[in-house]
Order: sequence, then structure tokens, then C-alpha cells
Amino acid sequence: MTEILNTTSNGEGVGIPLLIAHGLFGTARNWGVLAKRLADERQVVAVDMRNHGSSFRARSNTYADMAGDLANVIESGARRADVLGHSMGGKAAMILALSRPELVGKLVVADIAPVAYSHSQLDKITAMQAVDLSIVKRRRDGDEQLADSITDPALRSFLLQSLTLGDEGASWKLNLDALGNAMADIIGFPDVEGVFEGEVLFLHGGDSDYVQPAHHARILTLFPNARFEVIEGAGHWLHAEKPREFEAAVRGFLGTA
Repeated sequence: MTEILNTTSNGEGVGIPLLIAHGLFGTARNWGVLAKRLADERQVVAVDMRNHGSSFRARSNTYADMAGDLANVIESGARRADVLGHSMGGKAAMILALSRPELVGKLVVADIAPVAYSHSQLDKITAMQAVDLSIVKRRRDGDEQLADSITDPALRSFLLQSLTLGDEGASWKLNLDALGNAMADIIGFPDVEGVFEGEVLFLHGGDSDYVQPAHHARILTLFPNARFEVIEGAGHWLHAEKPREFEAAVRGFLGTA
């Protein structure tokens, strides 16, 4: 039986829907406000990626896996969608477009390139695994423990969005073991063949180093109809740092549903 990602849907619309894939340690919930705003003209479906949020847990977390998950969501609904992916979700969206181009209309890739990085996130996983959940009664308790190894309060706040507090105690809505084991895959990018001929927007933050001019040649080899746009004053989490500018750029590219 095929497992389907947990999804959050906004709007109905009659045109092509928009599918949103979040980045590492994120959830569909992170995109709630933007998804609702973009849903004024189309259906917008945000997913929890595998091993994140309320979606299923799996030992494997490759980009082929994640692209297949996104394909299953599209095929279970409208059978074709525009796709927006950020960071890890952007890489998964690129593999989806390259492997199943018939499922993808327009593609928005937010602050990531089809290359391998050295930005390992194992330190964040180690920090979350070190939290003693048995004594976490409030989110503040988790924050105090994370502060021992993660000094950035904004990053701690983001990670703590995946901390669940309930009658049975605290838990992470992340499969930390699987994500840690898959880190080489997550920061890498698979060897791929093929070309996606559709329209693609590579949207990146002016203060981020994830999309470099040196990456453009590789991008244009795989996505010959790609265009590039910068949101000045934004870093890697450009959709959270500059939400209005991000929304305007996405709307301008996607056009009417």
C-alpha cells in the first residue's frame, strides 16, 4: 500500500493547484499563512515531508523517495500541479520535475541549487536528541536545553515548532534517527539525467550563500527555461524573513491559476 504524505489544503480554485514542499526540520504548518494567502485564486496544498510532522516514518530519506512522495500527492488529486519547494523540499521538487515532468506545471525553487553542500545539519539533530524530553513540560523547558548548544534564538524557535507537548509527555515530530542517517543524501544531490523544459523560478535571498553565480550553469543545464530572482535583505529562510516580497515574487511568476 502506498503511503501518502500528510497534507494541509487551502482554497479550491478551478485552475492548476500549487503544491508546497518544506525544508529540513520544517512542516506544512510553517507555510500556513503564505498558503492561505496564495489560496485566493487556486487550491494550495502544503505537505509534511516523510519523517517530518504528521507524515509517515521511513528508514530511507533520499530525494528519489521524496520526489516519489510528491508525485503520489499530485496523482491522488489534480494529476498536475505547480510546485514550490524550499531547501530540501526544493531539491525534492527538482527531482520530481526532472523525473516526472508531466506532473509539474511551473516550478519555484526557493534558496537551493541542484548541487551538493557542506552545510551538514547533524549538529541540530544531535542537539535535539540531547534534550531530556522526560522533564519537558513547557516549550520553554526545551528551549532552555537547546540553548546549551544552539545560541540562535530564532533557530531554536523554528526547531521547537516540531516539539509536541501532550498528556503522554513531550516528543519530536521528526524522525531524528532517520534524518541523521540520511544527512549525506540530504545535503547532496543525486546524479540525474534529463531536462525539465518548463518554466522555473530560482528565488533566493540576497544574504544567503546557497545559490551562487557558479551554480547557474548547472541549473541551466537541467532547467534551460530557468530565471533567477533575488530578495534583498533575506537569508535562507526568505519566505519567513520577507513574506510579502516572497509572496509577490511567487504570484508574479505563477500568474493566474
